[in-house]
Amino acid sequence: MRIALGIEYDGAGFNGWQTQADGRSVQDAVERALAEIAGRAVSTICAGRTDAGVHAIDQVIHFDTMVERPLSAWVRGANRFLPATVAVRWAHVVPEEFHARYAARRRRYDYWILNDAVRAPLAHGRATWIFRPLDDAAMQRGADLLVGKHDFTSFRAAECQAASPVRELHELTVRRFGRWLRVSVTANAFLHHMVRNLVGALVYVGMGRHAPSWIEDVLAARDRCRAAPTLGAEGLYLARVEYDARFDLPSPGAVVPYWLDANTDKDLRLDA
Repeated sequence: MRIALGIEYDGAGFNGWQTQADGRSVQDAVERALAEIAGRAVSTICAGRTDAGVHAIDQVIHFDTMVERPLSAWVRGANRFLPATVAVRWAHVVPEEFHARYAARRRRYDYWILNDAVRAPLAHGRATWIFRPLDDAAMQRGADLLVGKHDFTSFRAAECQAASPVRELHELTVRRFGRWLRVSVTANAFLHHMVRNLVGALVYVGMGRHAPSWIEDVLAARDRCRAAPTLGAEGLYLARVEYDARFDLPSPGAVVPYWLDANTDKDLRLDA
């Protein structure tokens, strides 16, 4: 039997998703909890391997098991053994051809920026603070130049092991909610540090250090040194993973970090 789970986590205290020798990854925590329910070791595969400090609202995983358990056991039961910063949101039986990684049609990452003169302690570790005013309209003009199929060499980490730097961005939007900015990036796949590098370049545009057209120059250069520095992991969220409707997976709901201001949260639920 193959089971798919929806996982939400605060990545601040973990060394990323992928299992680590020290056992301090999200995958390690999840597999330990599932083993308690299954009574044996459980091996999981995820939709996207988030880096250290990166969060997830809609991480999707799957695992195979011969153990018969009610779906509620994989949710409430597993959550008993998980740290407070990780939760299984739902469980669903899927066919053998489902694969959390390879069956995903699109992935959406959201990058959250606190754009305020004063830092917000309650957002520490959950958003990137930029005190200089950002022109979100200019950032969007720069973002529009990145949508489509391109060679993103200028926006991938030096240690990226992808066979090709070519990716297709389906959407890249910048939206302001008061002092918060959300940069949403949707594609079928991403390069290592690609989202954080894209947003870093857009921040340079928002600060007025470059015109929006500079983004096109950086893209054409195919040179990581021509772009802006990589932004921190704390603002990045795996927000949504999309699959074919035939798998009938539960909806993740609104893509909203719970720590946002109540009024902002209400606005975002209308824009999920």
